[in-house]
Amino acid sequence: MEIKAVDVAKLRKMTGAGMMDCKKALVEANGDYERAKEIIKEKGKLIAAKRADRETSEGAAIAKVNGNKGVIVALGCETDFVAKNDEFQALANAIADAAIAQLPADKEALMACTLADGRTVEAAVTEQSGKTGEKHQVVAYETIEAPYIAAYMHKITGKLAAIVGFNKEFDEQVAKGVVMQVASMNPVAVAVDSVPQEVIDNELKTATEKTKEELILKAVQAELQKAGINPAHVDSEDHIESNQAKGWITAEQAAQAREIIARVSAEKAGNLPEQMVANIAKGRLQKFFKEQTLEEQGYQMGDGKTPVKDVIKAADKEAKVLCFKRVSLTD
Repeated sequence: MEIKAVDVAKLRKMTGAGMMDCKKALVEANGDYERAKEIIKEKGKLIAAKRADRETSEGAAIAKVNGNKGVIVALGCETDFVAKNDEFQALANAIADAAIAQLPADKEALMACTLADGRTVEAAVTEQSGKTGEKHQVVAYETIEAPYIAAYMHKITGKLAAIVGFNKEFDEQVAKGVVMQVASMNPVAVAVDSVPQEVIDNELKTATEKTKEELILKAVQAELQKAGINPAHVDSEDHIESNQAKGWITAEQAAQAREIIARVSAEKAGNLPEQMVANIAKGRLQKFFKEQTLEEQGYQMGDGKTPVKDVIKAADKEAKVLCFKRVSLTD
């Protein structure tokens, strides 16, 4: 059966698939448009299955707000070229529109939601994958509920979005600044008292280990200097060997350095001042809270030093952040 250009163009308009894909589908379907459409859909499923293990670090993160509800949907793909395609962007926005209108409970429920054109999200994503030949997937879906919500999407990359919920409506510019703060600084929690205990435990453990390592290193360096050995020349086995080859240290100094490092490290590790270690680790944990919790972070849209909570309070004494969500395809 002869497939004319007008037939190919018609199917392309119906499906959005490439010209060659449409022609092949029409040939296989003997000119039956409905069958050709099914063939293109099946191709999309096949591509999705074949590329299931591919990374989708490109795409679009879309934030939508409707009254006291806010959502972020991230649709991922493999390349920046596809991510910038108008049809891909339209699909990402359509999925976000469905999410804010239907407010599904989770990502799995979102995939079953119906778009304005009658397709499910899952079907639409699979079909788009068939058109581009790349893996497509809904990478993230986040929601919040609050009396007042500010949203932000990074205009240049399109791969970063954030929403912040406040207890009341207040200064729009400050609210915008706070949501941009969340996007740029990626805090772990709103306030110190809302940091997950698991995060606190891990940070305290890391701070404790780092403090112990530094105290041991300090003792080792002091002993090396007493022996007339530059600590920088023997701070690793590779450095010891290379610096000995360069003539910067002798074989005897290399052996002496190895002995000092082993002996002092063991002695100091078994005799560390526990209270000092605990105090230093707690200080590091407080620094973590200041740098990683939204309220304590320096406000980046201002002087970079004033805590976000103080900026909000200056705008409205009663206003405060209740929650936030952030999605980035590059994290």
